[in-house]
Amino acid sequence: MDVQLKRGLLDICVLKCLADEDSYGYKIVRDLSAHMKISESTLYPILKRLEQNEFLTVYMMEHNGRLRKYYRVTAAGRKRIDDFLAEWDEVETIVAYIKGGSGK
Repeated sequence: MDVQLKRGLLDICVLKCLADEDSYGYKIVRDLSAHMKISESTLYPILKRLEQNEFLTVYMMEHNGRLRKYYRVTAAGRKRIDDFLAEWDEVETIVAYIKGGSGK
């Protein structure tokens, strides 16, 4: 799969995984692995990029005596998910064309 396309899809998948509840790295990998192959070494740069783009915020919380980093989707992150879904119809039209659709 094209690297840029995959990168964009992974970003949205991570945001969607966090849309309903805050989470931490290992759990995000576990939750997403039911839908796609992703490793922690792939996830953490995505989380950092999403944080830098202000789609996520980060906070620390103690768990079993250690601090754990949690991620929360921001309003901008929720808007990014909505924008992606709004654009998806166009993507489906392009894919249908590539697969040999009507060619309109």
